[in-house]
Amino acid sequence: MRELFNALHSWLYEAVVQPVLFRWELMGWAELAYEWSELFLLGAIEVAVLWALLRPLEALFPVERWEDRAETRVDVVYTLLARLGILPIFFFIVLQPAVDAVHAALRLRDVIPPNLEDLLPVLRDRPWLSLLAYAVAFDFLDYWRHRGEHTYRRWWALHAVHHSQRQMTFWSDEREHLLGQAVAALLRAGFAVAIGVPAADFLMVTLAAGAIESLSHANIRMSFGRIGDRLLVSPLYHRTHHARHVNTATNLATLFPVWDILFGTADFSRTYPATGIDDDREYGRGFWRQQWLGVTRLFAKVEAGDR
Repeated sequence: MRELFNALHSWLYEAVVQPVLFRWELMGWAELAYEWSELFLLGAIEVAVLWALLRPLEALFPVERWEDRAETRVDVVYTLLARLGILPIFFFIVLQPAVDAVHAALRLRDVIPPNLEDLLPVLRDRPWLSLLAYAVAFDFLDYWRHRGEHTYRRWWALHAVHHSQRQMTFWSDEREHLLGQAVAALLRAGFAVAIGVPAADFLMVTLAAGAIESLSHANIRMSFGRIGDRLLVSPLYHRTHHARHVNTATNLATLFPVWDILFGTADFSRTYPATGIDDDREYGRGFWRQQWLGVTRLFAKVEAGDR
């Protein structure tokens, strides 16, 4: 399987990406373009698999049925931008100077960030356990980031883009304001530096988390049972978070509900509520309209002095 993927990756880079770089005299970006082509291929495979698995389940066991699914189309755009590596590479270019500055500051002080294998020797020579530990660590970070998005009004002004969807499907996971995504990318990059996450492990954790998050947003009448919902975020558990209120600060965990349980934000209701934001504000239907309205909401909060 790995050999087949490597062959496809080489073909994509040599037959498609490299000629474009030559044509536009951009060979200075060859290394980054090679990494992007791998992200693109991995993302394309993941999107295809998720569509093949989750779309039929949404058709067979839906929470809601809509005659017009036009509202879901913009979420496809968000998903393709994120999963095909376009936004990750963009954020890498924009945020890499900040990450490099952190590295430089640490080196000047002779500080070498420990990795989890150093802190937990039991992880050594156990790749699967190491990946799980990284997933738990990043999920802990994401819980507090997500809680901040629902706590601080300026941050919520951006995150509201995600919650404004009233036709939530497995495509809705990546529906986020670009500024909010940039903040999340910077936090995750800084955290990865702090705990010494290898690039390959970071990629594997990101792909696995993305698949689970797509499932948790799916329009599927599904739970993992009263015990399972306490171990892994299910479509039922996460739909409660998207219940149609102005700001729903429950069920904030991305992967593992244990954080909600520990910090008092868990709600194990067994109903499937309508989703969206219950107010009269416009949140936009198209990608750029949603981005613009998010910025205007943010500036309004800043001008009003709201935190």
